[in-house]
Amino acid sequence: MAEYDYDLFVIGGGSGGLAAAKQAADLGAKVAVADFVKPSPAGTTWGLGGTCVNVGCIPKKLMHISSLYRETQVDAHGMGWETKSSHSWSSMVTQVDNYIKSLNWGAKTDLRSKAVKYFNAFATFKDPHTISLDNGKGQIDQVSAKFILIACGGRPTYGDYPGVKECCISSDDIFWQKKAPGKTLVVGASYIALECAGFIAALGFDVTVMVRSILLRGFDQDISNMIGTYMERHGVHFAREMVPSKFEKTADGKVKVFVKDAEYGIFDTVLMAIGRTGCAGQLNLEAAGVPFHAKSGKVDVNENDQTSVPHIFAIGDVIEGKPELTPVAIQAGKLLCRRLFGGATKKMDYTDVATTVFTPIEYGCVGYSEEDAIKAIGKSNIKVYHCTAQPLEWNLNSERKNDMGYMKLIVDKDAKEKVVGIHILGPNAGEIIQGLSVAIRCGVTKEHFDDCVGIHPTYAESYTTMTEEKTEGSALPTKGGC
Repeated sequence: MAEYDYDLFVIGGGSGGLAAAKQAADLGAKVAVADFVKPSPAGTTWGLGGTCVNVGCIPKKLMHISSLYRETQVDAHGMGWETKSSHSWSSMVTQVDNYIKSLNWGAKTDLRSKAVKYFNAFATFKDPHTISLDNGKGQIDQVSAKFILIACGGRPTYGDYPGVKECCISSDDIFWQKKAPGKTLVVGASYIALECAGFIAALGFDVTVMVRSILLRGFDQDISNMIGTYMERHGVHFAREMVPSKFEKTADGKVKVFVKDAEYGIFDTVLMAIGRTGCAGQLNLEAAGVPFHAKSGKVDVNENDQTSVPHIFAIGDVIEGKPELTPVAIQAGKLLCRRLFGGATKKMDYTDVATTVFTPIEYGCVGYSEEDAIKAIGKSNIKVYHCTAQPLEWNLNSERKNDMGYMKLIVDKDAKEKVVGIHILGPNAGEIIQGLSVAIRCGVTKEHFDDCVGIHPTYAESYTTMTEEKTEGSALPTKGGC
């Protein structure tokens, strides 16, 4: 048998890669991890832990929570509080970044405690079992492994607009910017675009979102449009059916934005959020015999998370056609290593994975969107129950008289109204949808919701009293329509 330096070599030190490495080590494997962050075009770099910890879920959620405080104060005013406060962007960024650095340190400590070798080096394939490691300082090493796991994730896409990398930043940068963003243009309509635009605007800055076509492609469009309406009502401007053509720096360091080569406006910050590209194309996969999609930068895997080369696997954001979510990568990595080193057989189930968009009004969902349910089951075979609702505290805030939350249950009529999609738009949607995701995996039906006694007065109790069926051309139910 061939001798290798490691039983498992993991390329990528994000959440999925680290979870896989630690799981394999716990099962007795000799494991190594390589992680190296190439600076963004704006020069931002960070430590071990991947996108989620450093430039994704963690800082995004903390800044989202911070931004909600202003409206929470106004809600509290209706209950007797007289509050005045100011916000410091630089103080927020410093505190968030210090927390992230503690997570970076914790990740290194975890690897050390489990005897996982950590290489702060950029890994590429030399052949199917050999990895070349470049530490960026002129030192290149080589190691071999019996199994190799690609978990290198992705990075923001900038597009090919003239001046974009010289003038603009991305989500790789915004969370580490000590200087407040000022007047901001966000280009894109993805969840990253709307989340960033939402917290920047809620912290008091002038924000415009430039949208090429629709909001939140791939999500339920009823709710996507409601999010847009809510954000507009709360101060975010939208430039519809528009894309930039080029960017230029002004003499005082601002960014001049052009649309169809005519000047559109001048901004302090332009944030590009038009998508992400997997990093597979940077790994010299040709040397390993692993094909990849040049456009998306991702690889294909089978049901075992296995590439076309049997001993090379991939998980997380770098695989084609799977949810780009941190818990998905973690779960897939753990299950893979249990199969490789623990004799287990369970495979990753990528269906019915819940997620939340942390826009100023949160959106949680699990299962099919209405559009996808129609494609998968047929329009005549589904039924949609829906309602609007208001959190109790909003009723005491006169500024919220037009704000409304929304809930939707999509059921399969031919399967005893089995619920195939759950959607919620409102405060704490992430916390609510987490619990409901368990129910949908257990095969919950509309009758189960009807038989459940709600908790009063909570926002989520509306799921237990929902009776109105959505019909073609009908208006949204009015307040209290649950």
